[in-house]
Amino acid sequence: MKKKALFAALVCCMGMMASCGCKEDACGNADASEAVIENIMTRTSIRKFNDVPIPVDTLNLLVKAGMAAPTAMNQQPWDFVVITEREMLDSLDSVKPWFNLKTATAAIVVCGNMAKTSDGNENGYWVQDCSAATENILLAAHAYGLGAVWCGVYPNQEIVPQVTRLLQLPDSIIPLNVITMGHPADNPEPKDKFKPGNIHYQKW
Repeated sequence: MKKKALFAALVCCMGMMASCGCKEDACGNADASEAVIENIMTRTSIRKFNDVPIPVDTLNLLVKAGMAAPTAMNQQPWDFVVITEREMLDSLDSVKPWFNLKTATAAIVVCGNMAKTSDGNENGYWVQDCSAATENILLAAHAYGLGAVWCGVYPNQEIVPQVTRLLQLPDSIIPLNVITMGHPADNPEPKDKFKPGNIHYQKW
């Protein structure tokens, strides 16, 4: 079953649970759980896209998913720059070719807002919070049948100023990464990253 169908099944299942008031197991919660786990396990980085645009409503939902991420002390120290114009995508790609924006139809730049952090500087948990938001966006994109790849910006002090200038970011905003996205033009197999040796119980 394709990812979009799995996502739809998950939403449908949760809707039935809410409307019928039945117990989770009786409403097929196992199917919803399997859909969530499969979406996580099958997500992989996509770097080649076709020219089909992503609807603005879908991009807004992806950002909404990002904002649902956990955040230290509920500071929500993030802002997002959504880019869909071809000229801006090409300009951003010129900063670093590994942004993979030549064929992408959209990008979301995840930024940390230092004005929203408790100490007002880079020493807080904004990187962790914005990284959690980034993963939510990647998983949501995959659930909608889109391809995406996380391209790091911060803390590369060569790239950060260039992205800042291009996007005209205020002084309090730090670009953490560029999420390049579009409809996939290739279908690479996800990597199996599970290594039992990396798990430790109780003590090392």
